[in-house]
Amino acid sequence: MKIMHVLIVFCLLFPIHTHAEVNASNLKVTFIRNGHVWTKINNKEERITEKIASYTSLEWSFDGRMILYQKKERDEAQNEIWVYNLNTKEHHQVFYDGYKPKWSPIANLVAFKSDGVLNISDLKSFYNIALGVFDYEWQPDGNGFIASSSADLRPTGWTNPILYTITLEGGYKNVKSLTDHVKELFVIPSEVKKGDLTVMAINASSLMYSPDQKWISFIVSPTASLAMDSNMLCVISANGKEFEAIDEVIQYLDDPKWADKRNLLGYIAGGGRIVFGFKNKDLKVTDLPSTSQVNLTPPNYAELGFTWVKDHSLIVSRVKESEWSNDPQQRPKPSLYLVDIKGRNQTKITYPPKNYGDYQPQYLPSAHKVTWVRRRETESSGDLWIADPNGENATPWIRNLSGYSTFSN
Repeated sequence: MKIMHVLIVFCLLFPIHTHAEVNASNLKVTFIRNGHVWTKINNKEERITEKIASYTSLEWSFDGRMILYQKKERDEAQNEIWVYNLNTKEHHQVFYDGYKPKWSPIANLVAFKSDGVLNISDLKSFYNIALGVFDYEWQPDGNGFIASSSADLRPTGWTNPILYTITLEGGYKNVKSLTDHVKELFVIPSEVKKGDLTVMAINASSLMYSPDQKWISFIVSPTASLAMDSNMLCVISANGKEFEAIDEVIQYLDDPKWADKRNLLGYIAGGGRIVFGFKNKDLKVTDLPSTSQVNLTPPNYAELGFTWVKDHSLIVSRVKESEWSNDPQQRPKPSLYLVDIKGRNQTKITYPPKNYGDYQPQYLPSAHKVTWVRRRETESSGDLWIADPNGENATPWIRNLSGYSTFSN
C-alpha cells in the first residue's frame, strides 16, 4: 500500500505526457530546425543538410521525390537555389543567386528569377525565358506562365505595371526570342480604386489561378514603404477582358487563397500594419464572377492567418482586437477557429497555454487533418501540431521548427 501511495504522489508531482504517434503514413514533411533542413517521412525524422545556413522557400516537387529550397550562408550575399533528391540523397545546386523558385505543376522543372530574368532549370542546365519579370506563376498545365512587370519612374511620372502571358508551346529549350512568345494581357491602371480607397499601382504580385482557371487573383502594391500599410487585392479574367478591384489587404500577414473546387477567394481584408494594432483584419470570401462578398469575422476580433477546408469551411488563426503593446506578454495570442460558411457556425478548436499562440493553420486534404505552429510570439520557432479539422485528437507532431512544407501521396 505504501508503494502505491508513493507512485500516486510521484505521478502527481511529475505527470507523464504521452502522445500517440500520428498515423500519417501518406504524409511527408520537410522543415527547418536550428539552421538545417530536415524531413519527416513514415514518422522518422532525418536531417538532410550538413552546413548551418539560412534556409527558406521549402517546396515539394509535384511527385514528392524532390525538395526545393533556398540557402544563404552566413556573411554571403548569394541566395542559392538547391534541390534535394530523396531517392539518391543528393543535393543539386540549381543556381548560385536566384529568387522566387517554383516547381512546375507537372514536371521536375524549377522556374526562378535572376536580375529580372525568368528562367527554367531542368536540374542540368537553365534556360532564359523572359525579361523584366517582377513576379510570376506557372500556368496550371505547366505550359507557360502568367507574369507581371513593375511600373518605372520616368521624368514624366510613373508608367503602368502590366500583366503578361508567356507560352512555351515550342518547349522551354527552344525559346529563340525572349519576346516573341510573350503577350500583353492587361495594363493595370496607374491607380486602382475601390470605394473611397485608392492605391497607386507600382507592382503586381501573388498571382494565383482560380480552381476553374478562368480567373487570376493578384495584389497591386504601391511603393515599398506605402505597401506596408495598404494594397489592393484584384482579380482578372484569364482572357484579360474583365478586371475588378476586390478589397484592401496588407502583405506579410497571409496570402489570399482560392477554395478547393469553387471560385471562392478567401483573404484577410484591412489596412495598417500590425504594430498599429490587432484590428481591422477581417476574413472575407468573394464569389467569382459575381464578386458577392461575405465577412466571416465577428465584431471585436481580428484574423492573422487562415486555410480552406475544402469548399465549405475555413480554419482561422484569430485574436481578440487589441491595441499594440511593446510588452509581448500583453499582446493577444491567437487560437484556431473552425468557420462554416453556410451555417455561419464558428467554433473555437484550440486552446494554447499561456503566452503561446496557434499560427499558420494548414489543411491537409488527403489526411483530412489540420496542422499549425504553436509558439511564443517573440520566437521564430515552435512546435508543429496536427489534429482533426474540428480540433479533436490534437497532438504535437514535430518539435522545434521554424518553417515547413507538406506533401501527401
